[in-house]
Amino acid sequence: MSIPDRRDLIADAAISTVADAGLRGLTHRAVDAAAGLPAGSTSYYFRTRSALISACYLRLAALSVADADRWEADQREGDQGPPDLDSAASALAGLLHHWLTVARDRQLARFELSLEATRRPELRADLQTAGLAARSRATALLAALGAPRPAPAAELLVAWTDGLLYDRLAGALATTRPLPDVTELTPTVRRMLEAALST
Repeated sequence: MSIPDRRDLIADAAISTVADAGLRGLTHRAVDAAAGLPAGSTSYYFRTRSALISACYLRLAALSVADADRWEADQREGDQGPPDLDSAASALAGLLHHWLTVARDRQLARFELSLEATRRPELRADLQTAGLAARSRATALLAALGAPRPAPAAELLVAWTDGLLYDRLAGALATTRPLPDVTELTPTVRRMLEAALST
């Protein structure tokens, strides 16, 4: 296994550990066990807990961008034209559904790790780098849809998206209602896009 692959494996195991046990459970030893690696492997690649948390931020951002690329490609397969509101709403709804179901643990870990950065200034730079990736994608999408001010509109779209994810995964009613399916999410996402485009 190459060094980049080993680093990704460790970051993925750390993300799963945070999702399962919270930040209190994030230790080098716990990540070694979760990754199925010999004791000391995590500390070899990430000497400090801060370095391990930073690796989680950057890995989460890379995985989210890869998810967005995949869903966008699936939605536009065979269609080389610019995106329209319907196709964009459908693609983003599919992406949100993926994050609410298959990638649920990643989102829970992301929320917990984000809160950690509010208390530890040394972590903020990597969190900001991770956040800029999502805003860059949202800006490009809204620009393609004709937003007059795509960057400010993207800030709102990312905030609304995060709010929806948090509400459905960790909000007060998260355990008492079923997760929405893509058909339920699509009109909500369309309204979000329409509001962002009018900004």
